[in-house]
Amino acid sequence: MDFIELLKVIFLGIVEGITEWLPVSSTGHLILVEEFIKLNVSEAFWEMFMVVIQLGAIMAVVVLYFKELWPFQNQKKAKGALERYVKTDKMIMWFKIVVSCIPSIVIGLPFNDFIEAHFNNYLVVSIMLIVYGIFFILIENYNKKRTASINSVVEIGWKTAFLIGVFQLLAVIPGTSRSGATIIGGILLGTSRTVAAEYTFFLAIPTMFGASLLKLVKFGLNFTGTEAIILIVGTLVSFVVSILAIKFLMGYIKKHDFKVFGWYRIALGIVVLLFFSLFR
Repeated sequence: MDFIELLKVIFLGIVEGITEWLPVSSTGHLILVEEFIKLNVSEAFWEMFMVVIQLGAIMAVVVLYFKELWPFQNQKKAKGALERYVKTDKMIMWFKIVVSCIPSIVIGLPFNDFIEAHFNNYLVVSIMLIVYGIFFILIENYNKKRTASINSVVEIGWKTAFLIGVFQLLAVIPGTSRSGATIIGGILLGTSRTVAAEYTFFLAIPTMFGASLLKLVKFGLNFTGTEAIILIVGTLVSFVVSILAIKFLMGYIKKHDFKVFGWYRIALGIVVLLFFSLFR
């Protein structure tokens, strides 16, 4: 692999790491970037790469939130026999996350190949960027008059968990943003911005790991040396950048709302539509 190809992979890893957690659609950005920066790989590898590179982003969440996520312990002074080994509140949280995954598994997964074949293009991505950008602005305006009723992840109920999963289902269309859809859903269902963002991070772990595993199984493990380097470098870069992006987002939303991301989505969608209408 030559130096230019390596720079392309690093750039794609940076794009993934930033856009996976900010509500602006990582897959949508990668599809748009591909229009200008193309890796010298097969179409099958590219489709797999766009999904599996997200494993780096997953590991960033695991590293940053390990204490909040790890449900096992070995404390002799725990209240009961079970709590000696398991933190029940965190285990219940994981069961709720599984419930949130059900809509995507039952409805989203069967249509995955069809959606990739018909919707992975700049036109769909641009429209979804604009539409959900408008949603963010409208929902934040509506949310100004409300007080959050759910102020920690453990307060999320079973029904709310399932409904957040329904909102996540909207992200099967490229350009929507999985984090954006679940954050919008969480806010509408009464969570604070911080809780909506954190639950989105946690929900991403099984969702993205499962999607990556399916892509790897479908592609197979017969990587060339160059393909293996591309996948490893892209994943590592997305991991490092994701850590920075998550820290930035959590610091930002403590003092600001999500409107800026809405305006960004609208501006980017319009620019892309105009560019391809005039120059393609």
